[in-house]
Amino acid sequence: MNSYKTKYFKEIEGLNEFLNHGYNLENCVIQDIDFRALNINWKSVKIKGCCFLGCTFNQDALPYIFQEATVFPHPHNIPYLPYRKDLYSWQELAKANGESNVDLDIYEHFSKYRYHHDVVEMLFQRLHDHAIDDALYDLINHHGEKKVVGMMGGHSTKRTDPNYRIAALTAQALAADGYYIASGGGPGIMEASNFGAYMANYTPQDLLTALEMMTDAPHYTDPDYHDLSVSVLERYDNGNPNLAIPTWFYGHEPSNVFASSIAKYFSNSIREDTLLAIALHGVVYAPGSAGTTQEIFMDAAQNHYGTFGEVSPMVFLGRDRYEKETNLYKTLYDLAEGKAYQKSMHLTDDPLDVLDFIKKHPPFKYE
Repeated sequence: MNSYKTKYFKEIEGLNEFLNHGYNLENCVIQDIDFRALNINWKSVKIKGCCFLGCTFNQDALPYIFQEATVFPHPHNIPYLPYRKDLYSWQELAKANGESNVDLDIYEHFSKYRYHHDVVEMLFQRLHDHAIDDALYDLINHHGEKKVVGMMGGHSTKRTDPNYRIAALTAQALAADGYYIASGGGPGIMEASNFGAYMANYTPQDLLTALEMMTDAPHYTDPDYHDLSVSVLERYDNGNPNLAIPTWFYGHEPSNVFASSIAKYFSNSIREDTLLAIALHGVVYAPGSAGTTQEIFMDAAQNHYGTFGEVSPMVFLGRDRYEKETNLYKTLYDLAEGKAYQKSMHLTDDPLDVLDFIKKHPPFKYE
């Protein structure tokens, strides 16, 4: 029996890649390929230890394939693909499906099983999130590891709120300096972060002009919210790549359109841990409520115990929120007494100060 613990598996995600690989497919993982149009003599192909995820075969090939390989079937009657090869785009999620869209259909399907355990549905959701993990790893490490900075904050922050503008200018400054911005992918500060990163190829004045275009629909529940966002994309079409990591767990908040890649998860716990884990070059915390506070303490725990082997900057963007209203900054700063990560904590209101601090405090090995 082949041991999955001692072998590295090659991923094959396209038909041409499959054909070019030849007759030896031992210890390969093959994702979402329809083989029915090909005349393949499967008995001449070495597939021992191979894993097929969501592939489709002619019936006469199945006995041999099941004997030699591991096959995860393509599911029916669910609105999502568990074996995705790529992350989502906002266009895919917003694609119309009758009176709804793909994003809403997946959320409504998820809601049916949220409090009613179904072992098969739970398995497919976990497989989906595993596929998102894999695609996200490929994105972060494509052509060298990206310098990811995460940005967190309130989902209900309006486009007319000064905190939205400050967060957007901060993301723009960081992205223009080569950092790869990742947010939670929803509205509010999350949208501000992706919007600012998208505008990194433009000037701060361009960003403010684009923001003004959207202020007639300040909240994501406003009727023209989506259309005004798209109008910005059309006017400023040289957008800078950035990442969103949202979830269906909290309800149907639309994924914002400024993220070029969307890693959307069913599991919120995996999603939050992943976002903090990939933000190796720091996390910026704009004002938020309970969810943002939870993420702050999760990040502090990762730095405190060196969960991922390195310590990353924690920047608190909002003196009123984190010094006067909640005292969170001092609480965490005191908690870090005697720990190396204390020097990687910073409190400010200035977007350029955020950039300066993160540049001067790169991640370092936990000891």
